[in-house]
Amino acid sequence: MKFTFLGTGTSQGIPVISCTCKVCTSTNEKDKRTRTSLMVQDNNTTIVIDSGPDFRQQMLRENVQDLDAIVFTHGHKDHVAGLDDIRPYNYIKQKEIQVYASTEVQNVLKREFSYIFADEKYPGVPQIRLHTINEKNNFNIHQIEFMPIEVIHKNMKVLGFRIHDFTYITDANFIAEDELKKCIGTKILVLNALRHEKHYSHFSLSEAIAIANKIGAEQTYFTHISHHLGLYDDVQATLPSNMHLAYDGLSIEIA
Repeated sequence: MKFTFLGTGTSQGIPVISCTCKVCTSTNEKDKRTRTSLMVQDNNTTIVIDSGPDFRQQMLRENVQDLDAIVFTHGHKDHVAGLDDIRPYNYIKQKEIQVYASTEVQNVLKREFSYIFADEKYPGVPQIRLHTINEKNNFNIHQIEFMPIEVIHKNMKVLGFRIHDFTYITDANFIAEDELKKCIGTKILVLNALRHEKHYSHFSLSEAIAIANKIGAEQTYFTHISHHLGLYDDVQATLPSNMHLAYDGLSIEIA
């Protein structure tokens, strides 16, 4: 099974518009971050977790020729805004895209993309089929099983997912003990780490490291990174040997 970080940046991405800080002006490709998203591939199945504003760019960059499903973690704009760009898969592959989301996220999609759900649809709107998910029940997309993990993003419920030995959590600043237990034994952990300073809705880097140590995965990757965290090379040099900053385009394979 292959996991590819399509995007690893926070809601503004890196570089941030009009910012001239050392991160935003860095020439290191690992410092250039589109909005956070992950691709999961196994055999002939391709699934994307979150379709943010950079979805089109990410699909072109990774040369993704087919897509089976999108799974949403929550309804914030930087995670849902690219849904309209599934249309080429509808046209070229002649199929609906399966969309997995909580009831709360479905309400956001129906508001933000009302034309998709209209009784009289304009020709060419995205073709999707909704599936309702929650934190209590595992679900399968083809042969791939997803275990939802409920985390808190300030006062919003967000879903992370454990997929076999890979656990993906973005946009969180609290994980309850019962949900944390679902992560124990995972080989690869992905966790959001926004910046060094404490934040009201995201883990800081030190908080993320503490959570990672508690879970004890073989390898941990940090994502949803802002320009405030610092240059990739500088931050990576300070991390424990089994912890890493993720970057756009990074792929991990698990047997």
